[in-house]
Formats: sequence, structure tokens, C-alpha cells
Amino acid sequence: MNLLTRIEHWGDTHHPAWTDALRIMLGIILILKGISFISDTAYLNQLVGGVHFGLFPVMAVHYVAFAHLMGGFLIMLGCLTRLMCILQLPILVAAVFFVNIRQGFSPLNSELWLSLMVLGLLLTFTVLGSGRFSMDEYVKQHAH
Repeated sequence: MNLLTRIEHWGDTHHPAWTDALRIMLGIILILKGISFISDTAYLNQLVGGVHFGLFPVMAVHYVAFAHLMGGFLIMLGCLTRLMCILQLPILVAAVFFVNIRQGFSPLNSELWLSLMVLGLLLTFTVLGSGRFSMDEYVKQHAH
């Protein structure tokens, strides 16, 4: 067995039921951040540089919004959880180390602390997987 298969097996066998509630809350947080991201047009305008739209910033904004909305929804359901967490990781790494850290490690910098918490949870569920109460488990049990 290769390393990834062993990690996946360990995560599937060491998954307490209470972590499913944590996974659902993570999905809800990502959905709400996605909604917040696409509804704040002034922030989006600032992020993509005003009127001079380059290809990369516009693609990045669309990727972040889509990844948060769809990824959060699928993580909440427990469907393709590991893949969705992996797709979220670059966004959260950028949010922590390039966007939110500019304001410092102040207790008042709630965006940084939220980003750090979500990053930690994404790493956790990349290893643990979906859990017992998930679409992945339902499909696994009813596929036979």
C-alpha cells in the first residue's frame, strides 16, 4: 500500500462521529464566505484592480467564489470531501499568508483567525475524509 492509501485508510477507521458535525459547519462557513465574497462588489473590484481587468485576477476571483460555494456545499454533504478540501487549500494558504497576515497577528484580526481555523479544518478533513454520516459513506454502503 502506498502512503496515500494508508493515510486514507487510517482516516476512514479513526473518524469519531462528532467530527461530522465539524465537517458540516466547515461547509457552511465556506458557503457563507463564498456568498460574502461574491456579494461584496467593492472588494471584488479592488481585488481585480478596478477597471483594468487582467486575465489572472478575474480567473482567480471566479475560482475562489466557485470553489467556496460548490466546495463548501459538497463538504457539508460529505461528497468528495478529500478532493474538495484539496481544492480549497491553495485559496486558504493565499488568504493566510498573502492577504490577511498584512494586518498582523492582532486578536482583532478576525479574518486571519478564521482563515487559520478553516485551513486547519481543511487539512484535518483531507486526512480524515467524510465520516460516517456523509454521501460518500452512503454511496459506499449502497453500491453493492
